[in-house]
Amino acid sequence: MSGGTKKFSVTIPEELAETVQARIGKGSFSAYVSEALARQVERDNLRELVVAAESQHGQVDRAAVETKRALLREESPTQSADRTSAA
Repeated sequence: MSGGTKKFSVTIPEELAETVQARIGKGSFSAYVSEALARQVERDNLRELVVAAESQHGQVDRAAVETKRALLREESPTQSADRTSAA
């Protein structure tokens, strides 16, 4: 995303604002929020793609996904399943 900026007034829980300010400092608050919003838009876009794909091809087989993740991490599928069930 490029271009100018636009100012918004938002209300967030005080504890969350204090946690963010303690972590990043006051000067970077807007940048932190902007990055968080950009990540959320990416997640929303990905979710829309998954919904569209599932409507055309059926639901994703979660066990198959975990097997592929294990392969990408060079783990055995049972190690990945153990970690997933522990979460």
